[in-house]
Order: sequence, then structure tokens, then C-alpha cells
Amino acid sequence: MSGSPTDTPGETSFAALRGQLHEAAAAFAGGPDALEGILLGMVDDVDRAVREPLEIFPVCHHSPASALAMARRLREKQPKVVYLELCEDMAPLLGELRNCRLPVAVQAFASEVDGFPAEWAPLSVVAPITEASAEYQAIAYALDTPGVELVLVDRSSDHVFQWDTRHGGRAPEESSAPADGTPEPEAALHGEAVGVEIGDLRPRFAELEEHLLRHGKVRHWSEWWHQYVEVPLGSSDHDAYRQVMFLVGSLFRRLAPGDRDRVRVDEDRERYMWTRMREHLAASGADPEDCLYVCGAFHAASRVEEFGVAGDGSYPIPPRSATTWQHGLIPSSHAAIEAQFGLASGSVSIAATQWAKNLKRTGVRPYRLAGQDGAKKSRAAKKAAVPAVPAPPPDTAPDRLTGFLRQPPVLDTLDEAELLGWSVDIVRAARRSGYAASTADAIAVFETSILLAGMRDRAKPTPYDFQDAAVTCIEKDAVPGRRDVRRLVEIMMGGDRIGRVGYDALPPLARDVHDRLAPLGLKLQQRGVRRALLDMDSHPELGACSDVLWMLRRLLPHGAARPIMGERKLGERSIQESWDLALGTHERALIELGYEGVSIEQVLEQRLRREAYGPRATAAVVLAAVEDATLYLRSRRLADELGAHALEVLAAERTVDGAPEVLRRVRGLLAYYRTAEPVLPPWVEAFVKAGYAHYCTLLPMAFTDEDATVGQVAAMLGFLFGMESLALSLGCDRAQLELAVAQSRPTDPERTALLWAAQVQLGALSRAELRERCGALLANPMVVPAYPRYLSGFVHALVPVPGLADVVVEAVSNAFGRLPDRVLLPWLPRLITTLRAGAAELAPLLTREAGRIFPARLAALDAWVPPWREVPQAAAPVGGPVVAGGGGGRGAALLFAHPSSLDAVAGLLGCDGTWAAPGADAGAPAGAELVGLHPATAIAWESLLTEV
Repeated sequence: MSGSPTDTPGETSFAALRGQLHEAAAAFAGGPDALEGILLGMVDDVDRAVREPLEIFPVCHHSPASALAMARRLREKQPKVVYLELCEDMAPLLGELRNCRLPVAVQAFASEVDGFPAEWAPLSVVAPITEASAEYQAIAYALDTPGVELVLVDRSSDHVFQWDTRHGGRAPEESSAPADGTPEPEAALHGEAVGVEIGDLRPRFAELEEHLLRHGKVRHWSEWWHQYVEVPLGSSDHDAYRQVMFLVGSLFRRLAPGDRDRVRVDEDRERYMWTRMREHLAASGADPEDCLYVCGAFHAASRVEEFGVAGDGSYPIPPRSATTWQHGLIPSSHAAIEAQFGLASGSVSIAATQWAKNLKRTGVRPYRLAGQDGAKKSRAAKKAAVPAVPAPPPDTAPDRLTGFLRQPPVLDTLDEAELLGWSVDIVRAARRSGYAASTADAIAVFETSILLAGMRDRAKPTPYDFQDAAVTCIEKDAVPGRRDVRRLVEIMMGGDRIGRVGYDALPPLARDVHDRLAPLGLKLQQRGVRRALLDMDSHPELGACSDVLWMLRRLLPHGAARPIMGERKLGERSIQESWDLALGTHERALIELGYEGVSIEQVLEQRLRREAYGPRATAAVVLAAVEDATLYLRSRRLADELGAHALEVLAAERTVDGAPEVLRRVRGLLAYYRTAEPVLPPWVEAFVKAGYAHYCTLLPMAFTDEDATVGQVAAMLGFLFGMESLALSLGCDRAQLELAVAQSRPTDPERTALLWAAQVQLGALSRAELRERCGALLANPMVVPAYPRYLSGFVHALVPVPGLADVVVEAVSNAFGRLPDRVLLPWLPRLITTLRAGAAELAPLLTREAGRIFPARLAALDAWVPPWREVPQAAAPVGGPVVAGGGGGRGAALLFAHPSSLDAVAGLLGCDGTWAAPGADAGAPAGAELVGLHPATAIAWESLLTEV
């Protein structure tokens, strides 16, 4: 502090409290020491905050007591300006809260960063708002009361990332996941966003928190706060509430550990907020007496020089980065808030229940935005017109803190009806979830709750006592259903309320999606799965809905739009489709798409460009973007642009990692363009030509590279052999491929077998020689253990040379036929694992080839001879007699039986003649009579063949 108030009664109202604390510190510590400084410093912090002319209203986030005190104070004071601790750039979105159902979160989102590390993208900041929160009461009052101005004074979303580390934060006290480990989907509604809140009140001193939990006989901090702060403050007046919250904030602040970065951020935020408030007061001329500053109790007990409207410090606000931020509202839930800020599971639901009880008990009418779900008409506005009751001056505020600290705890009487209702409801919920619960369990839960409350010095069981009792009495050994008893109690106490962003508050893209899907006749904004049936044959207008759904499937997370029937491939369109849609469940993802563009087509094009032109983009990635541009956008312009870029990326690659994907994509695109276009696009021809030369260059290195897999080398050969005809027609030279294969010198069995297959395809190795080499491998005992690896190479060779399927089947069959059991049985598991691991996708090709070669019936297997073991029959002598229709003759009997065709041909040629009767010219010379009449040609051929 820059200075301490004096202790004279005329200047401060806390002199009595200071004296008592001084005496207590001296008696406890045996003399004045640091303890006295801490205790008296806390009173100084409270005194300083109370005396501030600009009324400070300390709150705790999502606290029913804070919300109740805020609603009561707003109706009494009727301030004209409300300063709120919330990111100042979120102000334009607060008016859209009236179109939503709470809880929701105000979000600032940046998909592209400028001034932050690229790996942080996308940036997201959320500020969740519930109805049982003080900030919502202030927002509703300011927006619906004429003449009231709401000013957000906290740092901007950009400064959140400038000042804080990205992954800072506290782990949840208790996981909100069920017993089977599956997280609740509602807990992920905020995604990876950084959360900002009003009033983070939790000890930063671990020993202090442990001490409070142990002596309070509670399990976690949320239960301690509910029992010892929330419930007592719910019945206190305004002065007592403020002073107690100031004291708690000062206590946690003075006992904070020495985390310099966190302390620096806290103090910078306080300087930022007071600087903004003084700037607004100077610009607007508002009277501080007519203003209200709503902030967390931790920041209310600030000791920075800039504190107060008369602060001495001058804080220069740092500039924002060049990052472009988008703002909107996303759905939230109690579970998401608990997971975001490390609260105990179910604490926000219990707080909502406590809020409803406080309203019913005190009769305070809360503020609620007009037009919101459940909001009433202008009664709040009429009440706002009542003249304000002037608040007492800050320097004359009575000391309510001393009395509050000295009064004994108020013991609530046991509400047996309420506890009995809880017990019956939890047994009913447990039975629905598969537990074998009965009326006896309800009685046991009732009595155990009272017993636990008595053991913990409580007159009335709290919801946390009831939760422990229910777990003890109902959950015996295992959890039969999806949720355990603890989760069932949380749901029963108030439920995990999930907010919804109204149609009018959605960004243009989300509204456009709902408008374009309106012909489906489904309530897509509601949570859950909706089944959509599209019959484009009977209703062609549903084709536009199908296009939208396929794009949403490409852009949104899995499960948002899931096709059940129908598919979309290049050149194919389904006439009937069935979809499971959960757009309401994934509303946050749909809203975040709206931050990237005004239509899903624009967002998809931007993402395709970002993927294709990214620093880690490969040729396979760019080709996938080309396929998606053709498939979803039907944009020839974008496909040609990305295809030309794919050529540049391929030329720059020096590895073959993406060869299998490149082969698959190119084959699909070629098949599509050959059927859908009159000519191939120029970029396809250029890509095939460049790819042929590129892979020929890399082929020798890939055969010896240890990092390259046999599948990648096989894909290279598949590209070279599959695109060979097109590449040669475009001017490529086959000698380049032959030279590349000749230069390849593999050393491992897989690549060796692959090279042999390539040589067979090029004609450098015959099939007979390949069969001989396979036989030699089986005949060599030293090579037999490695034979499965050769087979793996042969199977991979079916990608570039599918015609070798019969040779591969023969190689496998010979191994089973020739190897003895003592060699085959230990060798067989390795063969199976090798083929399954390296060539599982090629197994159907081998199965079809084996089905073609082997007999279809078991009875024919004994007499079956494999084709590769058949002995070829000797050819008949060439110069034998030809007898038409005879029994041993070699003539064409069918022609002699039906000579009319030959007669017609002879008539066309102008030849006259008669047919000889069978056996009539048995002694006549047979064969080629022309050779007999002119033997010179035959003699010349004989001399040439003899010389050779």
C-alpha cells in the first residue's frame, strides 16, 4: 500500500477490530511479528476498499450469494454507470444474450495469428455466463435500464495471450467423467479455449487450502466455500457482504505464493482496469458516487498505486497485436464451467439450486434480460424507475466485519421433507441407471446423510453430505450403467444445464446453414441426434441439402453430420441418403466456422488453400485438396490452381513417403477426368510427365534407402508402370525407367523380389527365369527362413505388376508343397504376420487368383495338377495328310461340313473350283502348294537359319 489509514476513531470505522487483532497476534505469537502485519494489513485493505468513492462490489465467480447481493444492491443504488471486470472487446456481444438460453459463453476467436507463435493457433477466449452469477445481474440491469451505461474495463482478449502462458491453469479438483472413464460430452463445450472469469477466489497457498479443508471436514474447496462462505453470506446485508469479501480477497492475496509471473499479471490487470475507469470518468464526466465497479474480490483488495479514482500511478496500456479477432456466443454448460475453472464436479449445479432457494427465501427479484427464455415483461423496468435509495458515504460505513466474525454460526434446521425427497429421487434415478436400489436404500441414504452431517458438525446435511451418503449406500461394487451415483446426484441437484445460442445471435454462416437445411423439416438447433432421409429422385430440391451435409461432414467434428446410407465419390452421386445429424450438440464448432467466413463454401475453399499452401504440405496433401475441391465445391478453377501447385510440391520432394497416397489420388483423378471431361486438364498431363521423371530419378535411391518401406517403393513402381502409356505419349523416354531399374541394387529380400517383378514387367526377366529363381530360394536351406520376406515383396509387386498374381500363388503353393513340416510349421507364423502387416490390402487379389487356379470342389483336388506342373503335349507333324471330315485327319471338319461360307468368299475373290470328296485325293500332296511350286524362298530361309 502507498499509505495506511490512521487508527483514530474519527477517520476509520475499524479501530476496534485492529485492536482486537493486535492483541490476538501478540498473544498467539508471543509478540509483534509478521503475523500482526498480515492481520492488520488485511484490515487496512478492507478499510481502503470501503473508503473508495467509486463503490467497489467484490464478487466470486458463479456465486449465488454474490448474485443475490448484486441484485439487491442494484435495486437500492440504481447506478448510472456499471464497470465490469470482463474483456473490453466482448462488449458488443452482450446484447445478444437476450436471444440465448443460459448458460452460454462469450467467445473471442482468432483462426490466424499475427504476433503470436503459429503453433498457438487457433486462439480462443471464453467468458461463461450463468443466471446465478453477479456479472449476469449487472449486465441485465445495465442493458434493460434506460440511461445506464455498461463499461467493460478488463484487458482485451489479445492481452490475455500477451500476458499469460497458453497452457497455464489449474487442474480440476475432481474429474467430471463417469466411472467408466468416458468424459461427459458437455464438459468439452469450450474446447481448448482459455477461460476468463470474474472473481477467482481460491487460496494460492497450498498449505492454507489443505488446512481449511482438513479443519472444515470437507473434501474439496467448492464444498468449503459453500459451507462456510456461501451459506452465511446469503443472509447478510450489503455492508457485511462487502467487508467479508474484501477480507477474503485480502487474505488470499497476502498469503499468495511467490509466483512472480502470476502476481505481475494480476497487478497489470488491476492497473489496466483502474486506468480505463479513470479515462471513462474523465471523458463522460460521470460522478463516482453514481458508479459501481464489479470485480473479483481478489482484485478488490488491490494495493497498486493506480488504485482508486484518485490513484497516483500512470499505467501505459500496451498495444494489441495485429491478430484479427472474431466474437460470438457459444453454448456452455455447468460441466464445461467446472472443467474450465477447476471446480468440483456438480458445484455449479448445486450453486444454481442454492440461487433458486435464496430468491424464494429472501423475495429478491433478480434481473433478467427482456425477451430471454423465461423472462417476464417490463416489471423490472418499472421497478428500475423507483428513485434510488442513497447509499451511506464510504467513510461512514459501519464496521459489520467485527460482528460477522464474532457471531456463532447459524444452525439451519433440518428440512426432513427436502432430504426425504432427495433420497427418493436418487433411488429412482439409480434404478433407471441399472442399480438394484430399493426403498431400504432410500431410508439408508436419509439416515446416513444425517449421520455424516453430525460427524462434520453440521445441523443440516448439505448436498455434498447427501452425495457421500448416496455413494456409500447405493454404489456397492460396480457401476452397471454409464453414470455412477455421484454423477446421478449432480444431475438430480439441478442437472447439467446446457445453454443454447438463439438463431438471431448466430453468425451469418450458421444461420445460412440452418436456412439451407430447412427443407429437411428437422429441429437442428436442439441437442441430440436427428435422422434425416433424403430421396433426391423424388425430391430433387433435397440435392442442395445433400451438398451442404457433405461439406459439413468435411468441416465439422466427427458425429456432427454422419452419413448412414449413401456416399459421394468422384463421378458418383447417390440418389438416396440417410444422415444422423447432431448440429445442436456441435453448435460451438458450427459457430466457430462463422468466424472464418460467411458461407461454408468460402470456409472450405480457405481451408483447402491453407492445407495446400501450408509449410508441411506434400504432393499427396495437395492432391487430396484437389479431389475435395472437385468433390464438394465442383470448382474447376480451384482444382486447376491446386493441381498446378501439386506439380511444384512434387518437384521439391526428396523422399518417397507420400508415394502410395499420390498413386491412389492420381489414379482416381485420372479415372474421373477421362469419363467426365473431353480432354485431360493440362495440369494432370504435366503432373504425370513430371512424376514419371521424378520417380525414375528417386527409384535407385529408394531401393536402398532404409527409411523407405517396400510399400512406398511399390507405389513408385505402380506410378511408373501405371502411367507409362500416358507418360510416353507426352514425350517421356522409356529408357529412363529401364536405366533406373538397372541401377537399382537392393539388399533386403522384399526389395529384391520387387526388383525381379519390375524386370519381368520391362522384359529383362522372363517368367520362366523368375520361377527358377523362386525354386532356387526354396532349395537353399540358408535362404528358406527369409522366404516369407520374399513373398511379401512379391505381394507388394502386385501394385505395379498385377499380372504376376499367378506367379505369387505358385510361389506360395510351392512353399507349402515342398517344405517339410519341421521347417514349415516354425516358418508359417512369420509368413502370416509378414503378409498381414505389409500387404493385407492385397490379399483379396491373391484370393481371387487362387480361386481361379485351384479346383472349386474338394473331390477334384486329388486328381488336380497345378498348371505350372503340366507337361506340354507334343505338336502334330506339319506335313501329314489332310482329310476333310475324316476320322484321323487334321483338317477343319466344320468347314468341310458347311462349305457355304468359303464358297461365298471364293465367289467374291473370283475363284472357281470344286470340293474334293473325303478320301478322294489321299495320295495328293498336302500342305502349302505355293511353297512347292516356288521353293527358292524356302531355300533362302533355310540357308539363313543354318548360318545362325
